[in-house]
Amino acid sequence: MHSSKATASVLANAASASAAAALPRAVAGAGAATPLDSRMVKTGFDILTYRLNFGIRSLLSSGHLHRARALFDQMPHKNIFSLNHILSAYSRSGDLSAAEGLFLASPHRNATTWTIMMSAHAAAGRAPDALSLFRDMLGDGVTPDRVTISTVLNLPGCGVPSLHPFVFKLGLDSNAFVCNTLLDAYCKHGLLAEAWRVFFEMPDKDSVTYNAMMMGCSKEGLHTEALQLFAAMRRAGLHVTNFTFSSILTVATGMGHLLLGRQVHALVVRSTSVLNVFVNNSLLDFYSKCDCLGDMRRLFDEMPEHDNVSYNVIMAAYAWNQNAAIVLRLFREMQKLGFHRQVLPYSTMLSVAGSLPDVHIGKQIHAQLVLLGLASEDLLGNALIDMYSKCNMLETAKSCFLNKSEKSAISWTAMITGYVQNGQHEEALQLFSDMRKAGLRPDRATFSSIVKASSSLTMIGLGRQLHSYIEKSGHKSSVFSGSALVDMYAKCGCLDEALQTFDEMPERNSISWNAIISAYAHYGQAKNAIKMFEAMLHCGFNPDSVTFLSVLAACSHNGLADECMKYFHLMKHQYSIAPWKEHYACVIDTLGRVGCFSEVQKMLVEMPFKADPIIWTSILHSCRIHGNQDLARVAADKLFSMEPTDATAYVILSNIYAKAGHWEDAARVKKVMRDRGVRKESGHSWVEIKQKIYSFSSNDLTSPRIDEIKDELERLYKEMDKQGYKPDTSCALHLVDDELKLESLKYHSERLAIAFALINTPPGTPIRIMKNLTACLDCHAVIKMISKIVNREIIVRDLRRFHHFKDGVCSCGDYW
Repeated sequence: MHSSKATASVLANAASASAAAALPRAVAGAGAATPLDSRMVKTGFDILTYRLNFGIRSLLSSGHLHRARALFDQMPHKNIFSLNHILSAYSRSGDLSAAEGLFLASPHRNATTWTIMMSAHAAAGRAPDALSLFRDMLGDGVTPDRVTISTVLNLPGCGVPSLHPFVFKLGLDSNAFVCNTLLDAYCKHGLLAEAWRVFFEMPDKDSVTYNAMMMGCSKEGLHTEALQLFAAMRRAGLHVTNFTFSSILTVATGMGHLLLGRQVHALVVRSTSVLNVFVNNSLLDFYSKCDCLGDMRRLFDEMPEHDNVSYNVIMAAYAWNQNAAIVLRLFREMQKLGFHRQVLPYSTMLSVAGSLPDVHIGKQIHAQLVLLGLASEDLLGNALIDMYSKCNMLETAKSCFLNKSEKSAISWTAMITGYVQNGQHEEALQLFSDMRKAGLRPDRATFSSIVKASSSLTMIGLGRQLHSYIEKSGHKSSVFSGSALVDMYAKCGCLDEALQTFDEMPERNSISWNAIISAYAHYGQAKNAIKMFEAMLHCGFNPDSVTFLSVLAACSHNGLADECMKYFHLMKHQYSIAPWKEHYACVIDTLGRVGCFSEVQKMLVEMPFKADPIIWTSILHSCRIHGNQDLARVAADKLFSMEPTDATAYVILSNIYAKAGHWEDAARVKKVMRDRGVRKESGHSWVEIKQKIYSFSSNDLTSPRIDEIKDELERLYKEMDKQGYKPDTSCALHLVDDELKLESLKYHSERLAIAFALINTPPGTPIRIMKNLTACLDCHAVIKMISKIVNREIIVRDLRRFHHFKDGVCSCGDYW
């Protein structure tokens, strides 16, 4: 008797001959002695069928698919075992049409046959067809097995809750493999409550169970729960795998918890002598997202092996930090090392082009993608939409979006975000509506973008609707959606609701903390902003550039010069954060508003940037407060050269002269302004009532309901006169008589908007007004008195900040 190895060799050689000769030889040898094994049992002890199946397997293992198919076609007695082998080979080769033809022509199919075809369709990106096959399988009365259920659960859009009953029906609820797949599917669909139920009901949990649950929690921002799972896994004595390390590093990344990540790194080093490239990539990602570029680069240089993911991570980190030169160098390095063109990080390069922005780089990458036939891929197509949006080529981005044959939720989100980034907020809202009509489920990134659109339009009614929709969609616990809602409520003048949303968030990240600190800053509540900053540090979060910008802005709005300098030095020296020009602008504004002009001039010399119009305008405002005419002329001259058509500098300088009684100088500035054709921007205010925006311009009496508005204002002015109101005519037009001055003050845009709101909203409800310019002194005094007369809260957001008027007092303490 020949050995099995010898038999395999003979049969393989026989099969490699012509297919026509293979069958007679197999028949002729049917009487030869053959060892009994499980494969023979599966063929019903049919020796010929067994040998032909063995020949087919030998051909397939040698890569001779066509010969194997020819041998299969000539078999006198085919069975499921033969069929499944050929179908699997077609699936692996990507020949789905041949597999479908054979599948449809076969009279007998078992659960394995159907599962092979489902997997083939899924691999070809045809998940809906795979799901349709599953329904047909059930219709044919074929009972799915554990592999079938697991395959279907891994399909996108599979409807996990509807598949869950099959697990019980088939008695697979104690099968760890199936339960792990079910739990993972729930997590991937964001259905954490159902995933937890499966987790607690599982009789036996392994490392895969904990890893899946940890990733699910981390994905939804529930980092504390993920850490608790990791601790429970360690207590249970389960083996910590590479996926475990990756999961817990994802948690550390989401929390921005540098100490935790370093502890995991140490645990990884102790647990294995040779670091796996998969774990190393997770560590790279952690250090990159914690802005530890030095640690990231050292780890990258020490790694014994790099793959395309390694390069993608490090290039994305440098792209995020706008180190375009390093990204380009790494891209060329990948090309020299011979990485296949199809795995090069084109999406990262498109991100670099968008962040610069440099549309020429973007177009070059786009051209390469077209040549490679990759431009239609979902990930790269979305990256193209994002790149063109950031390069202010929204029509091209829209064209990329419309040309996509299949638009995923990410595609819709990319286009919605593009509209938001380009200030087309109404178009973003319309696209969000179209996305829902198309039956696609928005994710947390979609909600984050659309809530930003709502906050930019300052439509609180719409924002509240979106909040309700987010809760119904199961994204209430998402740290991303929660942070966007905090920001939305704050920008719409609803500080209490912003605080409540923040307090109700089960998990917070640095973005959440930045949002609430910024909210306090814009409401002029510097002490609360600083208190939140300290709480953020206490919770283990490191402040970033945005955090310090909000704290410095809060100090600026309240004239806290000492605190401002304290946090400015803390940012530079303790946290090694290089200040942006905006940080210097806040410091200069704070120092100027308290009259420390020598420190202002010192800061102008020290900062590594050239002062821009924002900084010089801030200095000019400070000069107006303190009557510093010399520095005012310097600041105004700078602004005249930088922005000759902007009226701000002319108006402020003219007001400084007028306040000092230098009427000739004031008139001269006005004449220069007229000669240059510069016109002062008209004041505009708007108010939302029943989800409709009503806009008003100063001294524009063309509103259809102007008579009612004027009557309401006259009623209020009479009440104010009784309480001793005296108009501040310094805020009125200069060089006109007193009667015209008083008349021009009466109908400033915010007063028209407030009167309109008073006659169109129920008594006692808050009024929220938005204004494009800074409120004048007289309007500020008037609104304080109105809030007391009508017993209402009036929130006004002007160009710089929020003013919360209540009972005759403003939250700014008359300092703005």
